[in-house]
Amino acid sequence: MSKTAKPAPDTQLSRRERQIMDALFEAGELSAQEVRDALPDAPGYSAVRALLAKLVEKKLVDFREDGPRYIYFPVIAQEEARTSALQKLLKTFFGGSTTAAVNALLGMNQEKLSTEEIAQLQDAINKAKQDQ
Repeated sequence: MSKTAKPAPDTQLSRRERQIMDALFEAGELSAQEVRDALPDAPGYSAVRALLAKLVEKKLVDFREDGPRYIYFPVIAQEEARTSALQKLLKTFFGGSTTAAVNALLGMNQEKLSTEEIAQLQDAINKAKQDQ
C-alpha cells in the first residue's frame, strides 16, 4: 500500500455498532447523547462514547468539534455498509450462496410479490447473466 493510500475501513460490526451506524445514516450527524437517544434499550453514555470511539478507530465514523461536544458522522456510504453486512450474512448463514439467501427471502415473504417486484428481480437476474 502506498503512503498516500487510505487503509480500508473495518466493516465488521457488532449489533450496537450497526445500530449506531443506522442512526448516523438516518440523521447524517449526531452528538453522542443524540446517538444514545436513538438507540433501543440504550447503554450508558460512557458505553456509547466507547462505541463511537471504536467506530472512529475502524474508520467508519469521524467527528468534528462543536463547542464542548463532538458531532459524529459516517464516512462510508450506506451502500458500502449494506454490501459488507450482506456479505457477512451470506457467509455466516448461507455458506456464501446468494441463491440460498434469495430463496430464503422469497420463502419468508408472506405476501405475494407484485408484478413490478417480479420484473425487478427478473431484470437483476438478466443483468447477472449478461455480466458472466
